[in-house]
Amino acid sequence: MSEFKLSQRSLDRLEGIDDELIAVVKRAIELTSVDFGVTEGLRTEERQKKLMAAGRSQTMRSKHLEGKAFDIVAYVDGDVAWELNLYDDIADAVKAASIELGVKIKWGAAWNVPNITEWNGTMHEAMMHYIDERRSQGRKPFIDGPHFEKA
Repeated sequence: MSEFKLSQRSLDRLEGIDDELIAVVKRAIELTSVDFGVTEGLRTEERQKKLMAAGRSQTMRSKHLEGKAFDIVAYVDGDVAWELNLYDDIADAVKAASIELGVKIKWGAAWNVPNITEWNGTMHEAMMHYIDERRSQGRKPFIDGPHFEKA
């Protein structure tokens, strides 16, 4: 068990998303080796358009619009941290929680893995597999480590 817990602000940001996803987030915070908070759950169409315009999203068919996705932020010693290795560690906890609860999840740093609960390996390995696949296709990978959605 980890020493971390979700803040009230994180819990508030889960409002309106799928109950199974809420359960995954709550279980993942108990399993994680890296503290995290929830930055976004349910999203309006207006917000999605702004994120698209800013290049921070690539679709108007985001699962955030239907309450089927959440984004997180890592914390190290109480400070926001964006190092990608922290997010694949958190993704390992989300995977473990998803397996335990029987919820199919897709991770934004391994888009080619339809359901991380079926990936045989670490989430770092899944992310590297995605990056290698995209590069072999001559395409740039879109790494969204903070993003998780229902598969």
